[in-house]
Amino acid sequence: MAVIEAEHLSKRFGKKVLAVDDVTFSIRAGAVTGFLGPNGAGKTTTLRMILDLVKPSAGSVRILGQRYRDIPRPATRVGALLDSSGFHPGRSGRNALRVVAAGAGLPDTRVEEALTMVELEGAARRAVKGYSTGMKQRLALACALLGDPEVLLLDEPANGLDPEGIRWLRTFLRARAAEGRTILISSHVLAEVEQTVDDVLIISKGKLLAQGAIGELTRTAQPVVRARSPQAEKLEALLTARGAAVNRLDTALAIRGPASAEVGEVAQANGVVLHELFTEVPSLEDLFLEIAGTRREL
Repeated sequence: MAVIEAEHLSKRFGKKVLAVDDVTFSIRAGAVTGFLGPNGAGKTTTLRMILDLVKPSAGSVRILGQRYRDIPRPATRVGALLDSSGFHPGRSGRNALRVVAAGAGLPDTRVEEALTMVELEGAARRAVKGYSTGMKQRLALACALLGDPEVLLLDEPANGLDPEGIRWLRTFLRARAAEGRTILISSHVLAEVEQTVDDVLIISKGKLLAQGAIGELTRTAQPVVRARSPQAEKLEALLTARGAAVNRLDTALAIRGPASAEVGEVAQANGVVLHELFTEVPSLEDLFLEIAGTRREL
């Protein structure tokens, strides 16, 4: 059984804004799934519909086989990080978590455990108003972990984290998935999550463009041969005559169609000097740009 299932999910705000448009997907257990797309793509609205914070205009979504509102003691099953700015600025980090724990019927011992997990125990006595953006993100993550949930929904959790913090988050999430937990993480910065996720959902303008295992999807992206030559214009003409798609900027070429070996053979046979020749492995960002029709060439 899928942990999260959405069927023909749509959300319209007013008459003009269709934030989510007929989206169907499933999230498997024990994996980190990246929910990826630019700002305004519909990611946060979808997460809010999963959590019953926003009512769908059409379709349905289930988490752990039922609507979120029907899950008994939901904090012990599902943890969510949607906004790190909701804590009272005058409370300490520890007290802020204690308020949430009390409301969910959880013991104070879970507060200490969650603070330790996100490495905030040293700042637990400090007022939240003195926290950096990254520290607030960690506090919000600790809040999501209070009930020791099996499912985590995280909306842009890397916001405000420095490179060290992003690496920490990656290791943290992979460790939780290794424990068998299911994690859905949204992000508009694809490069940050590429090393973290197992599966991806790619969304743009409210429409789901692709879903599946990251390795399988990136293999479907067409590789690009990169070449650099002082005779780039001549090489472009030779390759275009063979049916290749070539984009040129000064001495640099991005070539789609022939393999790098064929490009090298054409250059050698026609006396074209090459300063650089290699095949670029498509990244998650390349995949998104190709699917969304905004492919970057050079």
